[in-house]
Amino acid sequence: MLFVTIDRKSSVSLTQQIYDQIRKSILNRDLEEGERLASSRGLSAAIGVSRNVVLEAYERLIAEGYLEVRSKSGTFVAKGSFLPAKGKTSEYEKVMPNVADRKPIIDFRGSHPAMDQFPRKKWGQLTRDICYEAPDHIFGYAEPGGIRELRVTLAKYLQRVRSVHCHPEQIMITTGATQALRLITEMLIKARTGISVEDPVTDEMRNIFFSAGAGIIPVPVDENGIIPECLPKEEGTGFVFVIPSHQFPMGGILSIQRRVQLIQYARELNNYIVEDDYDSEFTYEGAPVPSIQGLDPERVIYVGTFSKILSPALRMGFVVLPTHLIETFRRLKWFHDRHTSSIDQLVLSRFIEEGYLDRHIRKMRRIYRKRREVLETAVRASFKNAKIIGRAAGMHLVVDIPDIDFDDALAGEIEKQGVRIYPVEHFAMNKGRHTHQVVMGYGSLTPEQILQGVTQLKKFLSTRG
Repeated sequence: MLFVTIDRKSSVSLTQQIYDQIRKSILNRDLEEGERLASSRGLSAAIGVSRNVVLEAYERLIAEGYLEVRSKSGTFVAKGSFLPAKGKTSEYEKVMPNVADRKPIIDFRGSHPAMDQFPRKKWGQLTRDICYEAPDHIFGYAEPGGIRELRVTLAKYLQRVRSVHCHPEQIMITTGATQALRLITEMLIKARTGISVEDPVTDEMRNIFFSAGAGIIPVPVDENGIIPECLPKEEGTGFVFVIPSHQFPMGGILSIQRRVQLIQYARELNNYIVEDDYDSEFTYEGAPVPSIQGLDPERVIYVGTFSKILSPALRMGFVVLPTHLIETFRRLKWFHDRHTSSIDQLVLSRFIEEGYLDRHIRKMRRIYRKRREVLETAVRASFKNAKIIGRAAGMHLVVDIPDIDFDDALAGEIEKQGVRIYPVEHFAMNKGRHTHQVVMGYGSLTPEQILQGVTQLKKFLSTRG
């Protein structure tokens, strides 16, 4: 039996409404194979629409094979047009939680920016202006390395704020730092399969390197960053991956002595240093430390992103390459996605040129400094023997509580209480050195959420004896 209802207030056309309902009835077997449908004249009279509307819906269903016309008999449901019932719940449905069942979580995720502070109004104004004013060629295919306007702007900006020495041709615009690191890995591990990587490090980085076919050599870090003496002495590594300005997760800053050692190491073994500079703009004690790239532009590949400064949604990153690697990288970029959005590149270029980025960073420094202070104060008040690790920078800190072993099982129990924390051991390749340490991010949490989260954490841990 066919029942069709019409909603004349809906933005969906009458034809589409009829089509959707008949198609659904067939797929769900509410209409059986071979069942005869009402004539177009009869259905149109029954639901109060013109016959042409019903005819158009029927014609679509006939063209797609749901219905068939039998001469002098009418319109029928075609054979084989229903969808067999599912025998069991799919694996996807098993693992996907019901949104309605989710409890609010205070998520201390590290390096996650404050989404509510994105400069929507100004970004929207610039986007509108550029869409009206930009020359026609901007809406076509662009250079894989990025539009020149942004590369020129970035070269000046990086020299001013990060002491990066480069010309615009050395800058390649990428779809986020993730793509940048993937392309670098593909480019450098063809003849050499190993990568020396800080340990611990974010699992995202490890996954990028693994997926590109690289072997990983973990190198320990301390409060001063990666320990150069622990680097492999033999040749065979494609590059050394470091986060020198604010190591994730431990928060250390690589000393000038170790920076010099790293460069000497890269020169001797004829390989590269890949410098990930993801949140150095947010420093709350003194001035940001200059980049390693400025010490040796031919041995250091500098990677930056605007995901942490502005928003991950922009998917805007960049690489500063030694001159002899430019063409190889450009070809790889072309094969991956041709080029990054030209409109967004132009907007970002103007956002930087007109001083809005500097203003936004100053504003966010104040906000993040306050949130860090609230978190530090709450942690020290709640856990008397806790130690805060890492320089006052970025959007996260590491808490060391000697009498608590933070592992994934404990983190799962804590999450059931409405708080999500991240054991440092989760990021470590060599296990056992960070069992009492946990990463707590504050970038995306309000002071009120931070206080509530620490209170709930203390309450739960105190009940465990």
